[in-house]
Amino acid sequence: MLETINNLDLLPGKKVYFASDFHLGVPNKAQSLLREKKLVQWLSDIEKDAQHIFLVGDVFDFWFEYKTVVPRGYTRLLGKLASLADAGIQIHYFTGNHDMWTFGYLEEELGLKVYRNPIEVCINNQQFYIGHGDGLGPGDHGYKFIKKVFASPISQWLFARLHPNFGIGLANFWSGKSRAANGPIDEIFLGEEKEWLIIYCKEVLEKKHYDYFIFGHRHLLLDVTLPSNSRYINLGDWFKNAHFGVFNGVTLQLEKYEK
Repeated sequence: MLETINNLDLLPGKKVYFASDFHLGVPNKAQSLLREKKLVQWLSDIEKDAQHIFLVGDVFDFWFEYKTVVPRGYTRLLGKLASLADAGIQIHYFTGNHDMWTFGYLEEELGLKVYRNPIEVCINNQQFYIGHGDGLGPGDHGYKFIKKVFASPISQWLFARLHPNFGIGLANFWSGKSRAANGPIDEIFLGEEKEWLIIYCKEVLEKKHYDYFIFGHRHLLLDVTLPSNSRYINLGDWFKNAHFGVFNGVTLQLEKYEK
């Protein structure tokens, strides 16, 4: 389901930033903390000219909000996001396939705008299609079925009955299994005929024009020219490289955060 949000007009000198797939929490506490600190530093650096920040899914490797409990850790990031929101920077947070189980905490405590589905938005007269990217396009039927199960209110209610020590431990175990199985594939570009998100973008373009399709999920930095002068951007991840997108109101560039 595609959600349409209000047009965004940038103030002079302001920009829009995009990043995704930080997967905080893995592969261990020490490496996750280093990645979290780097993310917080990046947010501090872009604070001076950011008007909107889009975090396009899988910020956490696992996130589940119990009624009165949230996963331990991530204090630096959560505090920074709250500070940015308090300063008037709109933060758009997309749930990914690893952190879809947010039920109000991020909105109420941090002031984020949370999306569970892709959105379309016009920014300075350019059309954007933005989403995490999981479950889109042909194929991957097994995951699409599992996603429906995970998104089911009954499944979420049953999982919430588990003690957090057991529930979060179980989730981290299965997440590690998935990563081990898919890790090598994530580093290989399969070609336009086999990349599901490229196929999906081309199908969408047959019905409506978008200047930019921006996704995460794939864990591979991509900038592909599509028909009708459209572009498919995949933001990669922050495991090996810290890439992000920045739109200045006219053009969108992919950059690498070096600090």
